[in-house]
Amino acid sequence: MDIAIIIIYLVAMLAFGFWGKTRTKNSKDFLVAGRRLGPGFYTGTMAAVVLGGASTVGGVGLGYKFGISGMWLVVAIAVGLLLLSLLFAPAIQRLKVYTVAQMLQLRYGINGTQASGIVMALYTLMLVVTSTIAYSTIFHVLFGTERWASITIGAAIVIIYSSIGGMWSITLTDMVQFIIKTVGVFFLLLPFSWAQAGGYDGIVKRLGETVGASHFDLFAIGGDTIITYFVIYTFGMLIGQDIWQRVFTARSPQVARWGGTAAGIYCVLYGIAGALIGTAAAAVLPKDAVKDDVYAAMAEHALPVGLSGIVLAAAVAAMMSTASGALIASATVARADVMPLLRRLVGRGTDHSHDIGQGNPEHDIRSNQIYIVVLGVVATLIALVLNDVVAALTVAYDVLVGGLLVSILGGLIWKRANGAGAIASMIVGTAVTLGSMVVYGMIAGDALSGVLANEPIYWGLISSVIVYVVVSLATKPTPADVLQRWEDRKAGNFDEETGIVVVEPQSH
Repeated sequence: MDIAIIIIYLVAMLAFGFWGKTRTKNSKDFLVAGRRLGPGFYTGTMAAVVLGGASTVGGVGLGYKFGISGMWLVVAIAVGLLLLSLLFAPAIQRLKVYTVAQMLQLRYGINGTQASGIVMALYTLMLVVTSTIAYSTIFHVLFGTERWASITIGAAIVIIYSSIGGMWSITLTDMVQFIIKTVGVFFLLLPFSWAQAGGYDGIVKRLGETVGASHFDLFAIGGDTIITYFVIYTFGMLIGQDIWQRVFTARSPQVARWGGTAAGIYCVLYGIAGALIGTAAAAVLPKDAVKDDVYAAMAEHALPVGLSGIVLAAAVAAMMSTASGALIASATVARADVMPLLRRLVGRGTDHSHDIGQGNPEHDIRSNQIYIVVLGVVATLIALVLNDVVAALTVAYDVLVGGLLVSILGGLIWKRANGAGAIASMIVGTAVTLGSMVVYGMIAGDALSGVLANEPIYWGLISSVIVYVVVSLATKPTPADVLQRWEDRKAGNFDEETGIVVVEPQSH
């Protein structure tokens, strides 16, 4: 029964992917769902893309190990989404761009910021790899397939439904995944787990007074860990291409703000639910269980056959929604930012064949599809080769935040900032972050310890801020015409169809 439910779910993903294709007429439809999503679709898909395997399976695992304080990883993600939605999303939506690098180029007026697309492309590609490895483990348990076959099957499904209809297909599948996750986590796994554990009193009794009490301590996971979660995940949410691309899909600034806020609140509740499920699991499952296996183990232990299949489908849905969102983000950045940069570096000039929206709409859609398929295959091959990509993902996150955060947020809030300061902060922030990893690895006598250390991202951020401010103040301000064009775009005075900034006359 459980296997049948998972198979039905996978077939449904393909069906919704083909349905999305019917709504895709041009590149804008393919990449940002025509910028037409209302509050319902926007809220559901935003929640789906940010709540992946780390939030679902990982969140329950942290709850098993640390109790209710295991919620902080997901809460940090939720806070990032809330800040993005309330403070920046309306302005981002009005810009009518496709990538973070395009926003930087628009704000600072220089092509050098396009290099940020390389970092963003690598970051989003690593998200695809980690999600691919994660959902393949569930396929391996359910179907008994070899690891390579599990990875290939799951990746093929994501690549197919992502490529045939782009963001419309991903939006429709994400809504299904959002519903499955909501039912699986809130209405099935949480109540059944707590009933199995005997509620609060039963958990404390089974774990013992001391251990039981610590599992209900909000800060048992440790202050340093909580701070690191907020630095990495909250800041990462503010600037990730996979998240911004969802903001671009909103049909209005109001949808971007309040739909994102609703999704952020949902994420807080999701984090609490996952930690509570893990806490119940600590009282029911063996003490030496592998924390990443706790979600599936609890589904099988606490739920009857059939219902457990829905809960396992919820885990797969969480991973696939992140994988598909990251895949289209990686493809968008590769086409819009990385490829034009590489063409300039090899002396191919200003060939616009890779520009989004150029030429025949059908050809433009096909170009986007090719990028998704190629990068999907690359991510699959990496997933087949690597057993553990935690270190690679950590490097990607740290460089993303340490290298790009300051220039992106600074550009949104500080008018005096200029392109020289932005590029200098990117270079120095990235170099200091990576250099600190090497130094801390040498101190610890283990390169991996340096990569996983908390300090490198702090040093990267501090150096990036200092350089950004000093260089911006020491050099000429951004040209007035560039700033005016930026302000007009941020105010929503840009007609995307004609490519002309139109300022409405003020009434007197």
